[in-house]
Amino acid sequence: MIGLIQNLLVGTLILIGAFFALAASIGILRLPDLYTRMHAASKAGTLGSGVMLIALALYADDHATVTRALAGVVFFLLTAPISAHLLAKAAYAAGYRLWSGSVHDDMSATKVSKGSK
Repeated sequence: MIGLIQNLLVGTLILIGAFFALAASIGILRLPDLYTRMHAASKAGTLGSGVMLIALALYADDHATVTRALAGVVFFLLTAPISAHLLAKAAYAAGYRLWSGSVHDDMSATKVSKGSK
């Protein structure tokens, strides 16, 4: 009975992680500019990978695999937001501008809004 519950939980977590990974890949393909694509990849991709690694930790029998899977989750949570932030900052400095439909540019020196607020 415990094995069945464990398998159902692991299967559910893998499906949830796969859904978030799919959402990240669709976001990379469909979103209009570099910054929103990077946001989709870092947020949904990190969540999808982390949930699938947690599923691996629940399924694994040995402590070495569980430790590595949980260390991977911690590594993803620590590095993905920081690297996405630094890549976006470097892209902005290199001249990659926002999508023309963007409402506000937080990085500009003048802080001018394009919207009707």
